[in-house]
Amino acid sequence: GALDYATGKQILALLQDQSRNNGMTVVIITHNASIAPLGNRLIRMRNGSVQEMTVNEHPAKVADITW
Repeated sequence: GALDYATGKQILALLQDQSRNNGMTVVIITHNASIAPLGNRLIRMRNGSVQEMTVNEHPAKVADITW
């Protein structure tokens, strides 16, 4: 529901801020393609194998995504 959505966005924002402000690496594994634009690097896998790796030069802000 709405609480889950808001909590999810808060957690993603915290992870994104920590990563950018403290030089931390954050790995998010998900089936939700809507959050892919947040990442600096996207690794797509299928059946346990890497299918594609791309660099995102302009990651989105958490506030700008919806799912």
